[in-house]
Amino acid sequence: MSSVAQDMSYSRPTVRALIGAQLATIGAFLAVLLLYLGRMAASGVGPAEMLSGAYDPKDMLSYWVHGVLAMLYLVGAVVGPPLAIVAVIRAVREHETLPRVTRTLLLAGAAGTLLVLVVRLTPPLLDMHSWWMD
Repeated sequence: MSSVAQDMSYSRPTVRALIGAQLATIGAFLAVLLLYLGRMAASGVGPAEMLSGAYDPKDMLSYWVHGVLAMLYLVGAVVGPPLAIVAVIRAVREHETLPRVTRTLLLAGAAGTLLVLVVRLTPPLLDMHSWWMD
C-alpha cells in the first residue's frame, strides 16, 4: 500500500452525520417505546386497551414534538438498515484512519439499528406501532 493511501483521512462531517442519524433513529424508537410502556403503566391498561383510541399518543406530546418523533420513528424503519450497512462498510474500509471511538460508535449504531429493526417486528411491538401511528 502506498503512503498516499495511508495518509488519506476520513471525512469527519460525513461520519458524524452517519453516527447522528443512527443515534437519532434509535433514540426515536426508544422514546416511542418508553412513551408506550409509560402510558400503559400510568393508565393501568394492557396493549389491547391502548389500541382503543382512548390513549392517543398525540395527547401526551406537543404537536411539533410528536411530529418530529413520528418522522424519525418512521424514517428509522426505512433507512435504518442502509445506514447500518454503510456504517459497517465505513468502519471496515477506513479501519486505519478512524479513531477507535468513532469506529465503536459506527459499529454500535449499526448493531443497535439492526436490533431495533428485529424488535420492531415482534408481535407486542406491532401493537405499539399501531398505537403510535393511529
